[in-house]
Amino acid sequence: MSKAAELAALVGSGQAQGNKNLVINGAMTVDQRNQTTTATGYTVDRFSVAKSNFDELVIAITQDTDNPSGNGFAHSLKLAVTTAESAIAADELLYLDTRFEGQNIQHLCYGTSSAKSLTLSFWVKSPLAGKHSVNFYQSTPVRSNLQSYTVSSANTWEYKTITIDGDTSGNIANDTTAEIILFWPLAGGSNYHGTPHTGWGAYTETDDFMFSDQVNLAGQTGNFFLTGVQLEVGEVATAFEHEDFGTTLAKCQRYFENLTFQDQSAITIGVVYSSATDVAGDLRYKVEKRAAPTIGVPTVGRSSGNINYLNANAGFVATSDGTITAQSIGVDSCKLFGDGYNVFNANGDASFLYSNGINTFTIDAEL
Repeated sequence: MSKAAELAALVGSGQAQGNKNLVINGAMTVDQRNQTTTATGYTVDRFSVAKSNFDELVIAITQDTDNPSGNGFAHSLKLAVTTAESAIAADELLYLDTRFEGQNIQHLCYGTSSAKSLTLSFWVKSPLAGKHSVNFYQSTPVRSNLQSYTVSSANTWEYKTITIDGDTSGNIANDTTAEIILFWPLAGGSNYHGTPHTGWGAYTETDDFMFSDQVNLAGQTGNFFLTGVQLEVGEVATAFEHEDFGTTLAKCQRYFENLTFQDQSAITIGVVYSSATDVAGDLRYKVEKRAAPTIGVPTVGRSSGNINYLNANAGFVATSDGTITAQSIGVDSCKLFGDGYNVFNANGDASFLYSNGINTFTIDAEL
């Protein structure tokens, strides 16, 4: 077999081919939060939902097993409208998005004459047939490229592809912030649609976020599903790049991770210092983060399911005194600082925090 034939066979196989897919978790396999949410924010890893100013709409967002059979997918993102909005006001908005770190997309050469074309492909199952929107958005400078796709049959898995030219005017900053955002506008009022420009151009919210004649997915109960999301350089959609779960999980953990400790396991080891009431030790993350994260600390106390403190000087006696906070937060670790532990302590005592039951720290550096 010639090299060209080998390459063609590989492209058609759907196996990992060197990170051609700019989207992380496009197969919706990783769901670290594992929750049903009716609020805004991240749900299935790397995909977030925004819902603003609605007075009736109730939604639920989950990872689901509904998928386009025979295409190698086991999961999808499901957005269920459980209570519909009777009428869309001008300022109401509902959308999904996924975000791209600036330093990961420098090879697109945006802002130069060599700007690369991009092709987006995905599987969608919508409760409404008709016109839907996809918005390619740049944050610095603020530019956008609004595109549409048509769902032919409601509640049926369909494969969609969209190709856009590279943006020769909008330079992408080489940083760790969200420099490109890919939006799926699902419903919105007149504040968000008008007469959009063709192709890339300066973004105006009142014209360029979504098409005015697209379907209104907030107007009736139903389920919107999305999976197999791939964004790649070039003008042709190739087979979805399936990768192993561990690889996808590690990519997701750059932005968010659950750091879970099992019952009776040591969380961090430190020493009593400064005074007999203060203890400190390091907490190391599994994966280095994009930026200094926000740390969610579990409940502290003697009860089961909480974090306890033990002191070696007194035969590892647990106490329920004090509080624990995350300090000196870096991209790979932070300090857990315990204040007010005044039982059996002396400067220099060995001490540690341990998990009484299963406890999870949330390490959040999302874009």
